[in-house]
Amino acid sequence: MSEAVRRTLERPLASYQLVLGTSALLLGIGLVMVLSASSIFALVNYGSSFSIVIRQLIFAVIGVTGAVIASRMPLPLMRRLIRPALLVSVALIGATFIPGVGITVNGNRNWLPLFGGFQLQPSEFAKLALVLWIADLYARRQKYLGTPRYVLTPMVPVAGSVAMLVVLQHDLGTAVVIFAVIVGMLWIAGLPRRHMGGILAVLFVGLVVAVANSPHRVARMLNFTNPQADPDSAGFQAIHGMMALARGGFWGVGLGGSRQKWGSLPEAHTDFILAVIGEELGLLGTLVVLALFIVLGFAGIRIAMRTRDPFVRYGAAGITIWLLIQAVINIGMVLGMLPVIGIPLPLISYGGSSLLVTLVSLGVLLNFATTEPGAKRALAAGRTSRKRAAAPAPARVRVAGRR
Repeated sequence: MSEAVRRTLERPLASYQLVLGTSALLLGIGLVMVLSASSIFALVNYGSSFSIVIRQLIFAVIGVTGAVIASRMPLPLMRRLIRPALLVSVALIGATFIPGVGITVNGNRNWLPLFGGFQLQPSEFAKLALVLWIADLYARRQKYLGTPRYVLTPMVPVAGSVAMLVVLQHDLGTAVVIFAVIVGMLWIAGLPRRHMGGILAVLFVGLVVAVANSPHRVARMLNFTNPQADPDSAGFQAIHGMMALARGGFWGVGLGGSRQKWGSLPEAHTDFILAVIGEELGLLGTLVVLALFIVLGFAGIRIAMRTRDPFVRYGAAGITIWLLIQAVINIGMVLGMLPVIGIPLPLISYGGSSLLVTLVSLGVLLNFATTEPGAKRALAAGRTSRKRAAAPAPARVRVAGRR
C-alpha cells in the first residue's frame, strides 16, 4: 500500500490532482450541507427552503469560473495584477466606513451592498491579495532575506495596516486569520526567533486590546472554557453546538435529520455548520472533512517544497497557511477548544465572498502546482489526449473499383 502511495505521489501531476480532488469534494459537501443546515431558516425567512443554497450555488459557479481563469493565468501577468488588486481591496474595506454605504451585520461593519440583495465582504478579497503581494515582495528580495529588515519592511507595516482596518470593522475573526498569515509568512521567510518573538508579543497585545474594547468579545473569551456558566447568552451557541455533535454519535442521525438547525443553534449554516455535519453525518462525516483539509494542506506544502520558483513557493505556503489556520480556528471553536470569534469553514460554510475568494485561491494553487518538475508537460499531454479522444473519427471514403 505504501509503495502504491509513493508511486502515485511521484507522478508529475500528483499535487495538482490532490488540490483539484479535495477542493471538489469539499465544495460538494459544502453545498449539500448548506442546503441541509439552512433549509428551515430559509423557509421561515425567505419562503423557500432553497433560497440560501441557490445564492451559495451562484457564488460557487462564479468562483469556479474564477478558479479556472486563475489556474491558467500566466504567472508574470498574475504578479502584475497583485498591487492593483491589493489597492482595490483596501479601498473597498475603506468604503465600508462611509455612512450609508457600509452595512453592519452581527456587529461587524464589513459588508458592501450589491444588486439583488447580495452583499460583498472586501476583507475576504484582501486575504488573497495580501498573500500574493507578500509572496511577490519576498520573491523579488530573495537574495536579501537573510537581513531581518528586508523581511519586516514594508511587509509588516502594510499587512498590519490592513489587519487593523479589519479590526476597526469589528471583524476579529478575519483579523486573526490575517495576523496568522503575517506570522506564517515571516516564519517561511526565515525571520530570526528574536524578531519573531517581538512580532508575536505585539500581535498578542493588539488582540487583547481589540477584545477588551468589546464587552461581547470579553464575555465569549472568558466563557469558552466553561459555557455552562452563562448558558443563555455567551455560552448558548457553544452549548448547542456540543449538543449537535453529541447527538450525532459516530454514524449521525442521517442527512436532513438535525434538530439544532430548527432554530436552537445560531449560525447553523455559516460558522457552526460543522456542528450540523457532526449531528447528521456523525463523527465519521466530521473526520472525512478533517481528512480532506489535511490532504489539501499536504498538497499545498508539497507544491511549496517542490517548486523552483520563489514566488510560487511563498504564494503556495501563504495560501496553505491561510486556509488551514481558518479551518483549524473554525473547527476548534465548534469543538469548544477555542473561543467563538466568527470564522467560516472554507468551502463548507455559507458565505458568498468567502467561497468565491477561496475557490479563486485554490485556482491559484492549481496554477502553482504546474510549476513542479514535469507537471506542465504532463498536463499538456493529458489535454491533448482528451481532445483527440473527443474528436470525431474521420469518415472513410469508399472508392469504387473498376469492372
